Amino acid sequence: MSATTSIPHAALRVSPGEVKPPRAVRRPGARRAARREGMFGYAMIALSMLFVTVFTFIPILASLGLSFFHWDVISPPTWAGLENYQRFFTDGPVLQSFGVTTVMAIAIVALQLSLGLFLAVLVNQRTSTFGRTFFRTAFYLPLLASTAAVAIFMGYLFDAKFGAINYYLGLLGMSDVPWLTSPFGAQVTIVLIVVWQQVGFTFVLFVSALMAVPTDVLEASSIDGAGPLRTLFRIKIPLISPTILFAAVIAFINAMQLFDQPFIMTKGGPGTATTTATISMYQTGFQNLQFGYSSAIAIILLLVILAITGIQFLASRKLVFYQ
Repeated sequence: MSATTSIPHAALRVSPGEVKPPRAVRRPGARRAARREGMFGYAMIALSMLFVTVFTFIPILASLGLSFFHWDVISPPTWAGLENYQRFFTDGPVLQSFGVTTVMAIAIVALQLSLGLFLAVLVNQRTSTFGRTFFRTAFYLPLLASTAAVAIFMGYLFDAKFGAINYYLGLLGMSDVPWLTSPFGAQVTIVLIVVWQQVGFTFVLFVSALMAVPTDVLEASSIDGAGPLRTLFRIKIPLISPTILFAAVIAFINAMQLFDQPFIMTKGGPGTATTTATISMYQTGFQNLQFGYSSAIAIILLLVILAITGIQFLASRKLVFYQ
């Protein structure tokens, strides 16, 4: 029997309207290009993983291991077990620094999100494409400046005796304000400076999210008679809620690691009013040479950040709307 007659007749029958698609033929050059692109992608992923491993995972593991020892750099480390962690829960100044950090972080995140959203809504409604680009650049520029340089400049600006702000307040007949010399004033000043420098990040996120809101949804709400406020709170904010969650998580993580501004401007003072958890960690390790206890503080701070981030994601199940 020939090869032609061995093929079933059903396989040879084609309906009049059926057209078999041509078989795609991949040229060798295209295969090589796809292979090169794949290798380049894997190389970039490997480079990123190497960076994260060297500068994040290994330091975390090293700090975790060191937290179970007493070590002053001069003498060999000695086993401490859980003693450093037990000491943390009885150390009043360190516990107070965690409380100060939490209060300042909540204020920073609340102001940063609300101000960023307000500015984004205002710019998105009232300006053209050029205006949005201009304001995004203007608000983002402070974030590109060095945090230490900004802290030094703001320290001179808010100085109680020689600062420019109190100088102009004096010209208006007002008395000097103890921006950095009173506990409450120092906390408020540092919060405002951090918000001023970081708000550009949330502003850019919110502007991009608002521009991605479907226009047909906004047109439908306008036809139904919804005003600007109702459209904002009932449509725009729910639709950009994933972006708000992302901005809140990033802002809170950064705020809980606050160090540069209070350390440079007030050295944690006056008293311990602006001594944050990272400043306590620095003082314990690099000033008192108690690196084991300092590592335990760092691990506890990491756990606190992870716990609050987890709470944020749990709360997002009811507050965040995913399309």
